[in-house]
Amino acid sequence: MIKKFTASACKFTLVLVFALLTFSTNAQSISTEPAAISAGESLFNANCKACHRVHQKLVGPALAGVYDRTPSIDWIKAFVKNSSKVIASGDDYANKLYNEYNKTQMTAFSSFKDEDVMNILAYVKAETDKGDTPVPTPGVEPAGGTPASGASLPATYLNVILIGMIVILILLLVVLGFLVSALKRFLDDKQLSEEDKEEVSSTITVGSITRSRGFIFVVVFLVAGLGFKAVINNLFAVGVQIGYAPKQPIAFSHKIHAGQLEIDCKYCHVGVTKGKSATIPSVNICMNCHNQVKSGATTGEGEIAKIVKAWETKKPIEWIRIHNLPDLAYFNHSQHVSVGGVECQTCHGPIETMDVVRQHSLLTMGWCIDCHRKTDVNSKGNAYYDNLVELHSQSNKTPMKVEDIGGLECSKCHY
Repeated sequence: MIKKFTASACKFTLVLVFALLTFSTNAQSISTEPAAISAGESLFNANCKACHRVHQKLVGPALAGVYDRTPSIDWIKAFVKNSSKVIASGDDYANKLYNEYNKTQMTAFSSFKDEDVMNILAYVKAETDKGDTPVPTPGVEPAGGTPASGASLPATYLNVILIGMIVILILLLVVLGFLVSALKRFLDDKQLSEEDKEEVSSTITVGSITRSRGFIFVVVFLVAGLGFKAVINNLFAVGVQIGYAPKQPIAFSHKIHAGQLEIDCKYCHVGVTKGKSATIPSVNICMNCHNQVKSGATTGEGEIAKIVKAWETKKPIEWIRIHNLPDLAYFNHSQHVSVGGVECQTCHGPIETMDVVRQHSLLTMGWCIDCHRKTDVNSKGNAYYDNLVELHSQSNKTPMKVEDIGGLECSKCHY
C-alpha cells in the first residue's frame, strides 16, 4: 500500500515539475525595465518598423499581444531568427501566418540574440499596455510619390495657419458689415446734403463689390497665401523621391532572388561591407548562376538573354540609380553595415518582397538624424568603444546612442 502510494506520489511530482518547467518556458517573463524597453524600441524602429506596427496591421500583423497568441516565447525567438526554417518544419501556426500574408516570408534576423528579441517584446508589451493610439504611418509611400512622413509636418502647420487667417478675414468682414449697417442707420438720422444722402443710400451691387479695395485685397491675399503654401510644400519635397521606382533595362526581381531564393544581399552587392558604396553587381556576378539558369521563373528566357548578351558583348548593363544622396552628404555603407550592424531593410525597406525596387525611406537629413538619435551603438565585441561605453555609463543609465558619439555633428556627413 505504502509502495503504491509512494510510486503515485513520485509520478504526480514528476508531472507537476514537468508542467512547471513547461509553463516557465512558455511564459518567460518579459522585462518591464526602462533600459530593456528603450533597447527594444531602438531595435524595433531599426529592424521591425518597416513591416510591423504594434497596434496596426501593415505588411505583417499587428504585434500587440503577440506573446500571448503565439505558441511560446521560444517559438517567437526561432521565428524571428529564421522564419523560413520554422515554416519549412511544418509548424501549423507559422504556415497559417505564411498563407494569411500571401506567402510573404519575414526577414531572417539571424544576428539577433535571445536578449534582443526579449527587448523587442518588452517594447511591444509596453506599447500594448498603453493602449491603441494610432498614428500616421511613416515610410508608407503614396502612389504619387509624395513623402508620407517628414515632409508632411510643415504642410500641416501651413494648413492650420492658412485656415486660421481665412477665419480671421471672415470675422473681420462680418464685423465690418455690422459697422457699415450701424453707421448707415446713424447717418439716416442726420441732416445731410443731397450728395451725401445719395452716397449713403447707394445700393451694393456685385460690380461695386468686385471693384472695391477690400475685395481686391482679400483675393490678392488668398492667392498669395495659397501660392506661398504651394511653394513651401514643393521646397520641402525637393530631393525627396520616396516611392520612386523606375523601369530598369532588365526586369530583375529582388522578390525572387533575395526573397524566394534567399540569396544574401552581400553576394551581389560586394562593396557593402568594405566601402562607401554597396556597388551595383557586375555582369560576371549574374553569370555565376545564369551560366546554368537560362529561364526565369516569371519572365522566361527573354530577360536572362539580355544578361548573356551584355556578357558576350562586354557591355555593362545600364541600371537606373534609385537611391541617390546629394553630393554634399557623405554616407558610408561599411560603417553602417559592418560596424553598426544595420540591416539592409532598415533603409531600403522589405527589399526581399519587391519585384520592382522602389525608394522606401525619405533619406532626408531629418530622417537620418532621427535614426542617429534612436539607434543604440553596436559596441559589443568592439574594443574601440570600451572607454566610451564606460564613460557614458558613469553619467547615463540608458544605452549609448549614435548621437552620443558625435552622430549629430555636421562634419560627420558634411565635409
